[in-house]
Amino acid sequence: SIPIAKQLASIKALGKGSDLEKAFATMALVYNNSADPEGKLSKGETKSLLQTQFGGFIQGQENKPKYQEIISALDEEPENKIDFEDFMVLLVSLTLMSDLLQQIRNMKTTK
Repeated sequence: SIPIAKQLASIKALGKGSDLEKAFATMALVYNNSADPEGKLSKGETKSLLQTQFGGFIQGQENKPKYQEIISALDEEPENKIDFEDFMVLLVSLTLMSDLLQQIRNMKTTK
């Protein structure tokens, strides 16, 4: 498989793209590289992808009820598939509850 950085570099529209545009393109590429031919992930694959690619945000969240609710939903009916839109909702939900987001928000920037 082609590394994400190389895939990003091959997208001409991102040549002068902002950090935010590149971040969203990276999310789409990571998802697409794992998705089936229909562009979907099984719930099990989704859980695995979150653990391998989003570990910094979910680390230490295991005891939070909302995290448990999200992960439980992925464990139920594993044959059900998740599309990109649902995957993005999961990412946003997990990000908003994470301790890492609080650390990012508390980061002092210098000029």
